Amino acid sequence: MGRIFEVRKATMFARWDRMAKQFTRIGKEIAIAVKAGGPDPATNPALRRCFQNAKNVNMPKDRVEAAIKRAQGKEMENYDEILYEGYAPHGVALLVETATDNHVRTVANVKAIFNKGGGSLGNSGSVSFQFKKMGVFKLAPAGLNAEDLELELIDFGLDELGESTGENGEPIIVLRSAFTDFGNLQKALEDKGITPLSAELEWIPGTTVPVTDAQAEDISKLIEKLEQDDDVSKVFHNMG
Repeated sequence: MGRIFEVRKATMFARWDRMAKQFTRIGKEIAIAVKAGGPDPATNPALRRCFQNAKNVNMPKDRVEAAIKRAQGKEMENYDEILYEGYAPHGVALLVETATDNHVRTVANVKAIFNKGGGSLGNSGSVSFQFKKMGVFKLAPAGLNAEDLELELIDFGLDELGESTGENGEPIIVLRSAFTDFGNLQKALEDKGITPLSAELEWIPGTTVPVTDAQAEDISKLIEKLEQDDDVSKVFHNMG
């Protein structure tokens, strides 16, 4: 077991702005999950993942239930998940995940934000080769033996297990799996009665680009502007 250093951005939203954004993102994820696999979490692992993440950000139960009802309605928007690729200033690669009901609006907004932030929007495949899509599970360490857990989960797709810290500096255990093994590892944790703090699909950079504090500030301003767009779900980067 080693220490997992997660790539983080230097600036964050104000607490309430971030919470509202998280609720919107998870609401869209619920809609996509219900459309694809139905409203029953027992038979829809993607929806179970949404529930875990909603709980992690303290999303009220009534908002989760409302999102499920909206997803079953005939007038519910159909969201498409689109990945945009580009470069921030100073040669840092960015991947921008979106969930949108209007492709034209989204690409125009994303392109404008890149341009104003000193970056450039690229073509499909121009950046993603530098990243690997992986399942990432974050666990509270209380009551868990990390070494035993690592041995128990190897046969279920565990690729890497390590220690890290949460947003408030609290210790966490991070599990990573290949994208194709996400469901297997999720079920293995469920069978062991372990509820992750979060369960996400993330783009992990193969290598990182070292930057100065001043350069990191430039890049983080662009990332923050992207994340403030209503259609943007997540932004990943390889800033070291």
